[in-house]
Amino acid sequence: MKKPEYVLDSYALVAYLQDEAIADQVETLLDQAAEKCVTIHVSLVNLGEVAYLVERRYGTTCCAKVIDELRAFPIEFEQVTLDRVLSAAHVKAHHAISYADAFAVALAQELGAIVVTGDPEFKQVESSTNVLWL
Repeated sequence: MKKPEYVLDSYALVAYLQDEAIADQVETLLDQAAEKCVTIHVSLVNLGEVAYLVERRYGTTCCAKVIDELRAFPIEFEQVTLDRVLSAAHVKAHHAISYADAFAVALAQELGAIVVTGDPEFKQVESSTNVLWL
């Protein structure tokens, strides 16, 4: 039986890092990934979005620490390939979501995974993408 797969978007990562009320749900998934019960993926585009948000608000030193922390987590950071760029472009062409969010959607569709988010923009893709709402 295939392990469940999840794609975290930047909303989920930032909520976790800021220890918001919904952070517990992300932490539970990370714990399950550490136990190899699930697989968690993050597009490098979404990681970049987290990086610029952290750096803008807290500076480069904090950003470097956050990226190091995330790299230690049981997360598979997924490369940006030509196929993924074109898939994200297709998603963006048909839905009013951010370009970075389109990468999370495209990755989830490619992997048959569930997007983990609390971002209301994802309501537009629920008919074509499984979403776990935080």
